[in-house]
Amino acid sequence: MKLSENFSLKPYNTFRLDAYAKYFAEFSSVEMLQEVLEENGGLQKMILGGGSNILLTKNVDGLVLKNGIEGIRVVGENETFVFVQVGAGVNWHQFVMYCIDHNYAGIENLSLIPGNTGASPMQNIGAYGVEIKDVFHELEALHLQERTLQTFSNADCKFGYRESVFKKKYKGEFAILNVTFRLNKKSSYNISYGAIEEELKRMHVGELNIKAVSDAVIHIRRSKLPDPEVIGNAGSFFKNPEISVRHLNELKLAEPGMASYKINEQIVKVPAGWLIERCGWKGFRKGDAGCYDKQALVLVNYGKATGREIYDLSEEIKLSVMEKFKIEIEREVNIL
Repeated sequence: MKLSENFSLKPYNTFRLDAYAKYFAEFSSVEMLQEVLEENGGLQKMILGGGSNILLTKNVDGLVLKNGIEGIRVVGENETFVFVQVGAGVNWHQFVMYCIDHNYAGIENLSLIPGNTGASPMQNIGAYGVEIKDVFHELEALHLQERTLQTFSNADCKFGYRESVFKKKYKGEFAILNVTFRLNKKSSYNISYGAIEEELKRMHVGELNIKAVSDAVIHIRRSKLPDPEVIGNAGSFFKNPEISVRHLNELKLAEPGMASYKINEQIVKVPAGWLIERCGWKGFRKGDAGCYDKQALVLVNYGKATGREIYDLSEEIKLSVMEKFKIEIEREVNIL
């Protein structure tokens, strides 16, 4: 397979950052991937999906392999569930729409999340009370060094909050080829999180269904988050941190309006966007790097920002939150 050299990654990352790969190739099957790995064993390799959760702070000195494996097919079903296998290169939102069209329930709350399906278990993507781990069955991946196929179950992935075994322990070691989801034949709606219930009322929804829930989520996301096609961004840049109940009670003496979500008797989760906004960053802009004016959790590229400028801004934000609240917020986006 012929490699492209000095290849611009600007169209392949949603921050629209103008970084370059020393070498670049796209594969649409496991056979193509195995071929390019065999022919270029000495090069450092990076698998690229939809580019919606990366911040390129420099050029990539190695081989970038764009995952273009397509396909959606039902591989099993019973009275309760249908098991759907999806190619890692399939656009995530398109897959959600496929499930809604076929009345497969479980991922409607994850509508309009950018990126490809292969990255969904890596990040354990989640929104509005639903995470991938809730519907994940298994995935098939290729070990880049050994070139062997391996199947990972839900337990194998060790899912956590925006975490999986692929983000740390096996980071950069596997290319995910396909993901199989266990979806519900009968709908069970999760509308208590965020503003979904209010949005459904505004939409005058009579009989609740998964399409209505998806439409409500889409309306909410479009009202709060910038379209990557218009303003470069990677969605939520930071994770919501977890702190002790004792720490929360101390902070509430000065910040009585501070929101929190109970994890257990000792731990709560607090919204990173609220912390960042209280530190004065919402709407901040320095050059073309900024903090979105409708959602402080989102860092943006207004046109010509570099990855390093956005990273430096994120570092300033992290430091200010630590200084004001004694809380460390962690980046959700992968830094390269």
